[in-house]
Parts: sequence; structure tokens; C-alpha cells
Amino acid sequence: MPTDSLFQPLAQAGASAAATVAVTLNGKPLQVPAGSSVAAALLAAGVRRFRNSPVSGEGRAPYCMMGVCFECLLEIDGVPNRQGCLVPLAAGMAIRTQDGMRDLLAEAQDPALAIAQAMEAPHGV
Repeated sequence: MPTDSLFQPLAQAGASAAATVAVTLNGKPLQVPAGSSVAAALLAAGVRRFRNSPVSGEGRAPYCMMGVCFECLLEIDGVPNRQGCLVPLAAGMAIRTQDGMRDLLAEAQDPALAIAQAMEAPHGV
């Protein structure tokens, strides 16, 4: 899935341009640039598809990089529907691309409670 990236992050003051951390993407090890969001690190590593559209099945990738568009949704450390552009990168993260829409009600023992919690949850969590 990773390819050569046109996305090149600017060097941060005092940070090494070559600093990387190890994460897994869909169970495969991946070295990504340290010191950024999950989405920025994956883009810099050449990842082009973060999720599939639940409507058309087409691959989607980050668009706004500021938490507005929801195109960067990923499963991060077992938590689905995280906005990768808002999550700080940490070494050892287990990241998975999302395929389609998650069925929250099928997983819930109390569907009404699941709907209420989803409506009250902060964005990206």
C-alpha cells in the first residue's frame, strides 16, 4: 500500500528530519516520521488509502487535515472511527484502515444506549 509520497513535512525546530517511529498498518510494520499526527505520518510514508467509502467502496484519504472532513478515519489501537489528522502519533500504534461503515447497533447489547453515547461522544473518539 505505501508508495513514494509527494507529502513532505517541514522540519520542526530542533527535530531530526530522519527521526522515525515504528507502527503497524493493517498488521504490517511501518516506519513513519515522528512528531506529527497519525495522518501526516502515514501520508509522508506514502500511504494513499485510509478507508473505503461506505457508499461507493472507493478508497479515501485525508483532505482537510484539520478535523472537518472525516476522510482520514482509521482504527487506532482498537478504537474505530478516529480522525487520524487529530491523533498525535506514538510509537507502537496499531493502525488499521477502515473498510465501509461500522455497524454500531449490531455490536451493542442496548442499541438505544449505543445511539445516545454516539451522539454525545466528542469528535474523533
